Order: sequence, then C-alpha cells, then structure tokens
Amino acid sequence: MAPDPARGKQNRLGKGLSALIGEVEGVGLAAPEDAPASSGGARSGAVSEFALSDIRPNPAQPRRTFSETELEELADSIRQRGVLQPILLRPDPDAPNQYQIVAGERRWRAAQRAGLSTIPAVVRELDELQLLEVGIIENVQREDLNPIEEAEAYGALIKRFGRTQEDLAESVGKSRAHIANTMRLLNLGESSREHLRQGRISAGHARAALGAPDPEPVVDMAVSKGMSVRDVEALVKRLKDGSALDTVAKKVNQNSKDVDTEALEADLARVLGLKVDIRQGLSGGELRIKYGDLEQLDELCRRLTAKRS
Repeated sequence: MAPDPARGKQNRLGKGLSALIGEVEGVGLAAPEDAPASSGGARSGAVSEFALSDIRPNPAQPRRTFSETELEELADSIRQRGVLQPILLRPDPDAPNQYQIVAGERRWRAAQRAGLSTIPAVVRELDELQLLEVGIIENVQREDLNPIEEAEAYGALIKRFGRTQEDLAESVGKSRAHIANTMRLLNLGESSREHLRQGRISAGHARAALGAPDPEPVVDMAVSKGMSVRDVEALVKRLKDGSALDTVAKKVNQNSKDVDTEALEADLARVLGLKVDIRQGLSGGELRIKYGDLEQLDELCRRLTAKRS
C-alpha cells in the first residue's frame, strides 16, 4: 500500500502551532521566488500586513463559540498595542487573492472590532487535512475549545481523513485515553451537546450521564438542579439498579434549602463566627465553612482539634 503523504506531515504538526509558524519563518522553508505575493506584497512564508477584507474564517474551524467579553477585551488591547502575534493564513482555494484563517480567528475578529484595516499574518500552503489539524492543535493547546467542539473536531478527522485515535493523540499531544473519553461525548443528543457548549455542565457530568439508559433527562436534571458530578454518578447508579428517574429526582438537592437546614447553618455560624454552607446531595452532603484570613483558619483549626475536658 502506498504511504500516506499526510502521515509524513503529521509529526511536524504534532510539534504544535508555535513550531509550525517557526518552520514557516525558518530557513528550511524560505519562500521560493515564484511564491504568490499577498495583498500587501509579501511572499508566502513571510510575516506581512494583510487586509482584513481579504481574509475569511476557516470553514473547518473547530471552535464555534467566541466569548463576547473576551473579544471586547482583546479588541481594547489591540486598540492600545496593536496585534502582537501574527495569525496564520492559507490561500483560499476558491477565491484568488483571498485567504482563509488557519489559526488566529479570535485575533482577526477582535482586530475588526478595534477598527483595524490590516493584520499581521503568515501565509502557508496547507491542504484540507492540515487545515483542520492545525485548527485543532491551536485551540486544544490553548484550551479554547469546549468539550463538544473538541469531540466533533476529532470525529471529523477520523471520518473525513481516516485518522485513528492513536494518530490523533500524537498529533494534538494528548493521551489516547483523553481522545477516547472526549469522543464518547458524541453519543450525546443535541440538547445535551448544547448544554456542554454553553458551559452549563462539564465533560465529567456528561460522561457520567452516558452511563444511564437514557442520558438526555439525566443531563437536563443535572442542569436544572445544579448537580455535582458525584451526584450525577449516584443518580445513574440508582437508575441502573432499577429506580425510576421521577423517584430519584425527589431525592436530588433542591436549589432552595429547607427550614431545618437553614436553621442548622445559622446555629453553626453563630458558634463558629464564620459563614456555614450545608449542601445535601444524592451521595451524601458537604459542610463548608468559609474563612476570611489565616487567623480565622488558625482559630477554626484550634477549636476543631481542641481536646475535650
């Protein structure tokens, strides 16, 4: 069987985004004399200014969710200091003299908000596989992807390009177990995926819910009740033992505490002189005592460890 040319490129991509850009700027990948010039007159492989209007997002960008607050903060920084790190582009295969973003879409969006007309960038010839891989590498290394975006990106690499989980682990610098656990999230329904995208639950919640006969109502309950991962695990265990979801739901910690719990919190707070929070869940509960400084912590420890006469 003929060797896969993309596999030979994988090791270079696995070094990470900074190494990839470094190779672009390095002597080993100097731009040839006939390399296409950018809109600013720069050749492929060189850092130059590119018109924002000549750039469009990567259609295979794994990241779909951008925080409005973070974008505005970055735009403010760009207004004051400019764009400090160039973005990575490739020539748009469908439009002459246009470019697709390989890495740096957030900076491109923020530069638009800041009122810039150009942005520093490096151009590199990349195929579709490399385009998707680099997008994943950049976002995963910077922890910019939510769990579902990461899982969907891995799934695309496997489905579209025949990659294995071992290949992905090497490319993105993650363990095979991490890849496998992340891709399990693709077994969730769309409503549960949306909860993950919006940060209403964690990947730990979602993986625990996947152990249930029907994960969707478990995820919905975890969101509505503000359940911990341990609570979800306990709920799923009871469901596996034959309990009905409605029966188990009655035992889930409610957002509003009962009168007896609030009275106990008040009594403990009065004795300790500190704020006390009691939380009851399916798998037990927690007693949280909040202190303001180390002196309060020392006093609390002294009282808890004092010998009774």
